[in-house]
Amino acid sequence: MPQTIIVSNRLPTKVQRTDDSLSFQPSEGGLATGLGSIYRQEGNMWVGWPGLFVQDEAEEQYVTEQLSADSMAPVFLTEAEIRDFYEGFSNSTLWPTFHYFTQFATYEQTHWDAYVAVNEKFCAAVLAHAGPEDTIWVHDYQLLLLPEMLRRARPEATIGFFLHIPFPSYELIRVLPWRSELLRGMLGADLIGFHTFGYMRHFLSAVSQVLGLPAQNGQIEVEQRAVRVDAFPMGIDYDRYAAAADSDAARQHEAAYREVLRDTRVILSIDRLDYTKGIAQRLRAFELLLARYPEWREQVSLIMLVVPSRDQVAQYASLKEEIDELVGRINAQFRTITWTPIHYFYRSLPLEELASLYRLAEVALVTPMRDGMNLVAKEFIASKADQRGVLILSERAGAARELSDALIINPTDTNQLTEAMHDALVMPEEEQRQRMTAMQALVRRYNVFSWTRLFLNQLTYTKMKQQTLATESLAPAPTTILLDDYKAADQRLLLLDYDGTLVPFHANPQHARPDEELLLLRALTDIKQNRVVIISGRDRNTLESWLGHLPIDFIAEHGVWLRAAGEDWNLFQPLRNDWKRELRPVLELYVARTAGAFVEEKDYSLVWHYRRADEELGAVRARELLNHLSFMTANTDLQVMEGHKVLEIKNAGISKGAAATRWLSQNTADFVLAVGDDRTDEDTFRAMPPTAYTIRVGSAPHSSARFHVASPTEVRQLLRKLLT
Repeated sequence: MPQTIIVSNRLPTKVQRTDDSLSFQPSEGGLATGLGSIYRQEGNMWVGWPGLFVQDEAEEQYVTEQLSADSMAPVFLTEAEIRDFYEGFSNSTLWPTFHYFTQFATYEQTHWDAYVAVNEKFCAAVLAHAGPEDTIWVHDYQLLLLPEMLRRARPEATIGFFLHIPFPSYELIRVLPWRSELLRGMLGADLIGFHTFGYMRHFLSAVSQVLGLPAQNGQIEVEQRAVRVDAFPMGIDYDRYAAAADSDAARQHEAAYREVLRDTRVILSIDRLDYTKGIAQRLRAFELLLARYPEWREQVSLIMLVVPSRDQVAQYASLKEEIDELVGRINAQFRTITWTPIHYFYRSLPLEELASLYRLAEVALVTPMRDGMNLVAKEFIASKADQRGVLILSERAGAARELSDALIINPTDTNQLTEAMHDALVMPEEEQRQRMTAMQALVRRYNVFSWTRLFLNQLTYTKMKQQTLATESLAPAPTTILLDDYKAADQRLLLLDYDGTLVPFHANPQHARPDEELLLLRALTDIKQNRVVIISGRDRNTLESWLGHLPIDFIAEHGVWLRAAGEDWNLFQPLRNDWKRELRPVLELYVARTAGAFVEEKDYSLVWHYRRADEELGAVRARELLNHLSFMTANTDLQVMEGHKVLEIKNAGISKGAAATRWLSQNTADFVLAVGDDRTDEDTFRAMPPTAYTIRVGSAPHSSARFHVASPTEVRQLLRKLLT
């Protein structure tokens, strides 16, 4: 039976060293909770680092045996790997870069080398357990290279990847010396998931700008695969937090806290120590609240829980010192004998105590400078059984895309955060309940288990779609069947693309004239059962001058112009072309910036060619121009199409497929052959009846065609066989 293998940097069990032995404790966190039911199913497994440096082989064997009994396989790291891979590249290069704190990022080659080596070590560990048909789900920024490594070893495997932190804009990704390798590593997956559409959009932009790979509808064409990219907002175990908040232990803790606080109202802040969390900015805003609104003095306290994290690292130690100084200064300035403005705790708390704080608080401050999702916001919501309380949420947390009933703020705007705290404290209970009820319904419905199911279901669907759209090679056996059907047919329709199908591509499109061998087209038309249609993106005048002497039909400019043999040209439908005056200067600008590029003007379209440009420069400029044109043509009746080293602007609704459909409706045929080589021909393939023989020329990660051949040479060989 195929199995599912979860891979993350850390296992859901923490192995800790005690005085005389090792202890095994379950990890807290949404990922361990959400995937718990998956990896414990028969045959499934979780692969990851157990969280400590193992001293000898006997200890390694003991840890392996203990974890194996709970469906886990450890990856052991050396002290140097922990330092260079984990503390180094993962947390000193990727973490600050992906969170927009590039001033803290380091770029050490030794750290990168360790990152590659550890990803390879994880790959070997997964391959030791994974079969060719297994599903492998890789998690987070420590393992960005792993999907591609697994793909090379298991080409047919089903591989998913999910990033739990933000994905930054291209302008930040381009700073990384190893940007191409990291992006290609992620593209080894079949499905790549992010928390929000914004992170997904940044990733697609980076892939386009750095690797020059086109993307359409969230799909990236990579070699022989189509990689899907989508947003999957992660949830929490809603019932677990709701039950914890309603437990006797939580109620007892709350009663004890309330006895000390008396009638003081509570604002709550819970974070791991990190410069991305906006803790210092939050303290300054609370200080301003007490200065600007004196009526809140002795009425409101901030309970701030900071969970220790990497405080031996310089930036974290400096942040800890800043927080300590701010708390000390604010308390010294405003404290009274009976009231403390800030209750500050530097430690972690068990679930029931956290739940009691959620119960106690009237306002929760979740104001990171940048955060992938931030599940504290959702935990606070789930814990509010009485549906009272206000969530103040940073617009830069992924959760802000879902929790629109929170008070959304800019975490760097101290005045706005201060006013939000004041507004939260004076908000009527009825409004609190309305907002909280709406957020609870959302958090309850889209919990961590639905997130897990959705991702895995989409991964299965993506793989199935890849396999469905995978074309079969036109080998001798299907060729024989095709020829038999051709010979048995009384009426035959042959729809043939020109460039890249009948003739190879040329750096100068005007050099792609038909050669003597293409006289076989006349031979095909001499057979009375045949009707041959050239269906091309070429302009009508070129097609007329090159092939107009032959008794064949034409569909020109991707379906704009139609002409039956011996008749006049006709427009597919009335069109306008006055838009060319506005857009041609944009194309000319990119011609000036790209040596070798040029603009071709057709009756109702403009084409930007970059086949003669430097390959790398042309790909970069094409991405830039595509974005520029997409912006300019939004909400118009124009569309931008990508072909083989061309971008074409034309009227929407006109396509080869629409024109081919009209030809089929007007010409009965019991044998249909359609051959093409690029995206524009996919419209033709989709328009064909199920019995048609559709053939894609060249390599494509997916196609609606039934078969594929390697080159125009093989297309000509097939056409010659039709004559025998």
